[in-house]
Amino acid sequence: MNIPSDLKYTKDHEWVRIEGDTAIVGITDFAQGELGDIVYVEVETLDETLDKDEVFGTVEAVKTVSDLFLPLSGEIIAFNESLEDEPEKVNTDPYGDGWIIKVKISDSSEVEGLLSDAEYKELVGA
Repeated sequence: MNIPSDLKYTKDHEWVRIEGDTAIVGITDFAQGELGDIVYVEVETLDETLDKDEVFGTVEAVKTVSDLFLPLSGEIIAFNESLEDEPEKVNTDPYGDGWIIKVKISDSSEVEGLLSDAEYKELVGA
């Protein structure tokens, strides 16, 4: 299981890459493995400002639909539109081409509440 050390994580299995005042968000390798083949990614919150832990979209796999929770408060400024035609990128490259949204962070202190790679590995038993 791939858990990069340069990312932050949530207990809901989202990963976060901080780049200045922007956070790139996706789901972890563990999460995509648990979900199975992803067939659809929906984000209807583009250009909206949401609070931490609010649902920003869903990921649909063959057998289930899972809510996506915002790891940091802020405005959703980008959606990875390539996922509309190739949702399987979330399975094949969850930390690269399978990213889901970009968020303009409104409260940078919330970053401290995210999990480190070591804490996430402990959470998932890796």
